[in-house]
Amino acid sequence: MLSSRIGILGGGQLGLMLLQAAVDWNLDIHILDPDADAPCRRIAPHFQQGSLQDYDTVYNFGKSLDIITIEIEKVNVDALEALEKEGKKVYPQPSVIRKIQDKRIQKQFYTEHQLPTAPFILTENRDDTAKHIDFLPAFHKLGKDGYDGRGVQRLRSAEDLPKAFDQPGLLEKAIDFEKELAVIVARNEKGEISCFPTVEMVFHPEHNLVEYLFAPAEISPAVDEKAKDIARRTAGAFGITGLLAVELFLTKEGEVLINEVAPRPHNSGHHTIRANATSQYEQHWRAILGLPLGSTVPFGPSAMVNLLGEEGFEGPAVYEGMETLLATEQVYPFLYWKAITKPFRKMGHITIMDHDMESLREKVDFVKRNIRVISYKPA
Repeated sequence: MLSSRIGILGGGQLGLMLLQAAVDWNLDIHILDPDADAPCRRIAPHFQQGSLQDYDTVYNFGKSLDIITIEIEKVNVDALEALEKEGKKVYPQPSVIRKIQDKRIQKQFYTEHQLPTAPFILTENRDDTAKHIDFLPAFHKLGKDGYDGRGVQRLRSAEDLPKAFDQPGLLEKAIDFEKELAVIVARNEKGEISCFPTVEMVFHPEHNLVEYLFAPAEISPAVDEKAKDIARRTAGAFGITGLLAVELFLTKEGEVLINEVAPRPHNSGHHTIRANATSQYEQHWRAILGLPLGSTVPFGPSAMVNLLGEEGFEGPAVYEGMETLLATEQVYPFLYWKAITKPFRKMGHITIMDHDMESLREKVDFVKRNIRVISYKPA
């Protein structure tokens, strides 16, 4: 399988880190991305610019390959199904991608398979949503095309109903949670399953994307095992080959509920490149190439800080504070080769390690104070 021709749909930062992991094994990687300046462009052995949602583009890209995978779910599943029928290995499987692409189908899947999740109501449009005032406070989510916090609106009361989407979606009951957790789980063709340690995520209060995380999560062994058990059962229910990122709520009553899943490498696993014996990116290759899954043992407490474009700046990216970070022990910046910064755009991440959680938290605060992505016109 190591000699296979492998395609990745998507050449963003996740594709870049998959590509970096593939270099160690001399994998023959082909990238398709709509952006001529995608992060993968400069180092991909084979790069093709083209739409991930156009049937002919995706089909023609995949027909000369042996294995096709993704770094983003927004792809043409019909083309992937056709390639799968012709004998191509497509991981995650098109049937899995199709379910996860639509949050309405995804939520129903959980209830059908007795997987714990927050109460929800399917809605067809804004007027339909207004019929469920008694269900508020809730989050209104688009069925399709929501990504990185887009496609989600918090509806606290009737006054917020004008913000509801006028498209098919779902109302998800707002959960009074203690922590937001995530488990990256890998499953290979043989059905072997391995989990990374549970992490605790902290989201930006306005933009609904991960600001930073701590690994391992500060939770009891019982909650940790419950989170991993749900992740394993979810991967098994989907029958996925590859990685599955399972985002979870820990309620104040000690329940663990599935929020959403992603069938690919995920923001909640970036730290594993330095902090674990096997990174999530290497683990993905192991899973889809039919290889033994690697050890997920952590080297110690770690954190990941998302490096986001500073509010109020847009233009050629300038990274302020890099020298300070590089002079700090066990602080590892990873930049995504994005030339242009925009407010809250993911420009990179920083993995931070230390010997205990108290020192780690202090170092995270130090890092957050000393790095900014801005832009200015050259003199």
